[in-house]
Amino acid sequence: MIIDLPDTTVSKVARQLVSTREEGGAVALGRVLTLVIKSHRGFGEEAIEAANDASREHPMRVIVLVTDPEGEARLDAQIRVGGDAGASEVIVLQAYGDAASNEQTLLTGLLLPDAPVVAWWPDEPPASPGTSALGRIAQRRITDTSTAPYSSDRLSRLGSSYTPGDTDLAWTRLTRWREQLAAVLDQPPYEPVTAVSVRGASTSPSTALLAAWLGLALDLPVDWQYEDPDVWDHGIHSVRLSRPSGDIVLERQTESTAMLTQPGQPDHELHLPRRSLRECIAEELRRLDPDELYGRVISEGWARLAEPRGSA
Repeated sequence: MIIDLPDTTVSKVARQLVSTREEGGAVALGRVLTLVIKSHRGFGEEAIEAANDASREHPMRVIVLVTDPEGEARLDAQIRVGGDAGASEVIVLQAYGDAASNEQTLLTGLLLPDAPVVAWWPDEPPASPGTSALGRIAQRRITDTSTAPYSSDRLSRLGSSYTPGDTDLAWTRLTRWREQLAAVLDQPPYEPVTAVSVRGASTSPSTALLAAWLGLALDLPVDWQYEDPDVWDHGIHSVRLSRPSGDIVLERQTESTAMLTQPGQPDHELHLPRRSLRECIAEELRRLDPDELYGRVISEGWARLAEPRGSA
């Protein structure tokens, strides 16, 4: 069910939400958190769909906040419950003019009481999420440098502004790569890694984050390069770990498969698809404490990396 509330106020939205629950039997019991999605590009339906899917694992209230400082002061709202909201309840707020000037005022009356708040910027995150108006009321803050306007220093800025509780979906997308590489190194022969190389697309901040993680974990300099777009134009392409007995190579062949090559063993084709937005958001919502490893990678690990050859 979708209820539109044009030219309204936050208090009217809150009253309508209570009335909808009472009349339709929907309840807020069992909601474990409030997810606030701050978008600059309209409703952000892809983000809402991802949150709805993730809500089946994490029942929550979703508040989508779209602000436009131009125009006459006005607040339009929409409430989605039932089949239009997965296992959550979705509130879409579109604020214009002066009504968009105070994000905390727009949200305070709609947050679930005594429940954690997670903030997510699917596009154009603030320069310092932790000190932003929305970030100050959130326990976790999720950004996505893969969708932010391209900048050669985008990861450096994440490190310089890092506050415990920050994370980025470019890091979340690395989970399967990190699991696979860690599993390989847990198998004999237990030899030290002497050299590391990482290759990936220049549009993929995950490439640099993987290089930073490997350099930090193995205490080695990492040779990382961006591929020519004609060779590889999306995501991470390959990782090579050199040891005295030979090289371990994990190379993605297609968007969903990768080949693992190890000395003295047959090649293994692995299922290694690019992670969906729903998977990444669901993973981030499983933990509401600060991701200390990400904090080290984005600051200490990133500081150890040299500039890549072939960078865009």
